[in-house]
Amino acid sequence: MTIANIQDYRSNTARKLTPAAPAKTSSPVTAVPAETEARGFALYLGVDEATAKAHGTSLAEIALALKKTFAELVPSAANQTFAAVALAPKGAGGKNVDVVRTALRDPRAIDKLVSVSEDEAAKGITIDLSRKRVYRDGVNADFTNKEFALLAHLIENEGDVFSREDLINVLSDADESEVPNERTIDVHVRRLRAKIAGYEDIIRTIRGKGYTFEKHPDVLVEG
Repeated sequence: MTIANIQDYRSNTARKLTPAAPAKTSSPVTAVPAETEARGFALYLGVDEATAKAHGTSLAEIALALKKTFAELVPSAANQTFAAVALAPKGAGGKNVDVVRTALRDPRAIDKLVSVSEDEAAKGITIDLSRKRVYRDGVNADFTNKEFALLAHLIENEGDVFSREDLINVLSDADESEVPNERTIDVHVRRLRAKIAGYEDIIRTIRGKGYTFEKHPDVLVEG
């Protein structure tokens, strides 16, 4: 056997004796951190009664079958199972599993729901009369004192139409340092509307008479 043959023999032998690396497997179950211990788990089943019926079963039968399987796997804990059906308004739509997670108070599902709700709540106009602030889609619209005084007066007298002269008196009371005129009233109204773009129709112009406040479903007035 030559030196080259000996080297090939040693190399092949080493490869045969080296254990193969274990194949990586992916698991859908999240590992439990070392600082905690697992005390059970929740299995969310996204299936409605109609779908179960179409497969020749029912939610109750599925629950009983799962409880039976659990009892066979862990007999000593067979009496520590609980099944709860997630209910939703008929025709509510959405994914079944999302309904289950929300109904059973899954923290991550609740956080997502609250986040979406907060985003939706921010849309529109909020008029805080006590703090004298106006928010458009959750952002302060930075109304001046006169702009807010004009808007608040129209809101507090909803349905009434105020002429420019009427509003001059309102703004004069709000700021005695500068006496407004009919032209400045129009300027304040124009700037006010620009700051609530998309909802400017709440300040309605009545031709030949003046201005009035008109309700809008996305405009919230808080006292």
